[in-house]
Amino acid sequence: MRNHGVRFSIAKHAQWAPGLSTPEAWTQWAAAPYPIEVGEEPGVKAMPAMLRRRAGFLGKMALEVAYQCLDGQADIPTVFCSRHGDVARAVELLTDLAQGEPLSPTAFGMAVHNAIPGLFTIARNDRANHIALASGTATVEHGVIEACCLLADGAEQVLLVVCDAPLPPLFAAFDDSHEQPHAWAWLMTAGDGYALDWTASSAAPSAAQPGGLALAAFHASGAASLERDDGRLHWTWSRHA
Repeated sequence: MRNHGVRFSIAKHAQWAPGLSTPEAWTQWAAAPYPIEVGEEPGVKAMPAMLRRRAGFLGKMALEVAYQCLDGQADIPTVFCSRHGDVARAVELLTDLAQGEPLSPTAFGMAVHNAIPGLFTIARNDRANHIALASGTATVEHGVIEACCLLADGAEQVLLVVCDAPLPPLFAAFDDSHEQPHAWAWLMTAGDGYALDWTASSAAPSAAQPGGLALAAFHASGAASLERDDGRLHWTWSRHA
């Protein structure tokens, strides 16, 4: 029995990963998923070059889908979700610190979890609210709930951006998700097109795909539903349109 839930619709969406830059490519991948390797970077041509240079690989993926999804619209709150954030940049900074090297102020500023949406708002001169969060294996689900709360508070639309990349080798022993590089964005509105419900669960976290990619496959495939566990809650995604 489901005793919780949120409902929403998706007005527009965008997704990007190395080798997967078109809707057709994502549909083919969703039908037969394969491991996505780190490779090319997106161009993020909509962002001024001076600011674009500050973003690392993870940031450029997130910015590419955010620009595509909004397509010039402004004053729309953003929920930015990444389980690990730009941990590769953080490791570089900590390595420099351990070796007694001076830290780059720009690199330090871009290593924090809300740096990417902050850079997005600066580039667009957009003062809309933005939130950055990480919630373990259920990061995407909590991002959707946060976005639905903003819709319930009166926002007409909310941009949800999800991205992650592989962990640096230093964390190989702790890598429980085998993350792959990807980013996607949904421009969410109130409605009944999609539903997310949850109940208590003691099952082990779903391990077939990292959360962000599992949802990317669900959306691109047109599947009617998706079941996921995070070790504490059981999540049920469903599509009604």
